[in-house]
Amino acid sequence: MGILNVTTDSFSDGGQFIQKDNAIDHALEMEKSGADIIDIGGESTRPGAEPVTMEEELDRVIPIIEDLRYISDVCISIDTYKASVAEKALAAGADIVNDISGLQFDKKMVKIIKEKNVPVIIMHIKGTPRNMQQDPHYENLMEEIVAYFQDRVEFCHEHGIKNEKIILDPGIGFGKRLQDNFELLRELKQISDLGFPVLSGPSRKSFIGLTLDLQVDERVEGTAAAVTASILNGTKIVRVHDVKEMKRVATIADNIRGLA
Repeated sequence: MGILNVTTDSFSDGGQFIQKDNAIDHALEMEKSGADIIDIGGESTRPGAEPVTMEEELDRVIPIIEDLRYISDVCISIDTYKASVAEKALAAGADIVNDISGLQFDKKMVKIIKEKNVPVIIMHIKGTPRNMQQDPHYENLMEEIVAYFQDRVEFCHEHGIKNEKIILDPGIGFGKRLQDNFELLRELKQISDLGFPVLSGPSRKSFIGLTLDLQVDERVEGTAAAVTASILNGTKIVRVHDVKEMKRVATIADNIRGLA
């Protein structure tokens, strides 16, 4: 999954792809480099991020989804927690909804997923992007995250969403302490054992930068290590900025795991 942030303030590439032509070119380059999915988001969800209006988010993402769908059949996911944005993105040609809130922030989202019969990525988050890194705490990280997913899956079932439409994302960096992220990577099998595809999104994140004392644009090796660990522990989808490099990493990790 290649990341396309159509934002001004994303932690890694804010402002680079706010112009439609730049965004489309980058999406096509990621597809050429091996991305199976392009994840398009119009609101930053970095720690401390301020929300944007629905209108602004729609203005950012819909023209890009429409144009990309016109020229490519690559799978498109819409990275949003707003039901109206998801609905319009799906109508414009998106295939998947990637909801960082796990269907919690907008109560109408679950209805859209059911009506449109599309896959949904359910992410674990503690708090909101604005406050999630303000002293997050867990008594037992993996027990709490597994319980969260069990609850969210039950919620999906209650609203008519079938298992085959559910993807789980443990939310690396979303309301997690530094060592929580490493524990998640070590213990991802506990999540994949729930029986759903797992998405891992460690790309360029602060736990890598803090550990290696590196700026965002210098974290490719740390990301590669985290991607490898994710795949070896059962992840089916890796969400990354550096598609060409991580496609190579994933190919080797797949061979090590015996999947290639």
